[in-house]
Amino acid sequence: MSDGEIVHEQQGSKGRYVIRRNGAEAELTYSIASATLRIADHTGVPDAFRGTGAGLALVTRLVEDARAEGFKIMPLCPFVNAQRRKHPDWADVFAV
Repeated sequence: MSDGEIVHEQQGSKGRYVIRRNGAEAELTYSIASATLRIADHTGVPDAFRGTGAGLALVTRLVEDARAEGFKIMPLCPFVNAQRRKHPDWADVFAV
């Protein structure tokens, strides 16, 4: 993913990571279950982002934030769970 800054938005017990480009948004949403657990529940990548690595970039940012902030990720989203299986080096941040 060479362009498009990832923006982190959080309000109450919900949050998301977003990449915006040309009026389109790719997002990864989560719920805050506790101070130490985030539930990744949805990744949406519109056709405008297909093949750009946007989905992986969003999951990577979630993993980086989990390490920096000390929370675990419960991967309910099938895409996040698939990326977890492809990246065994991320095992430290997943609660599975």
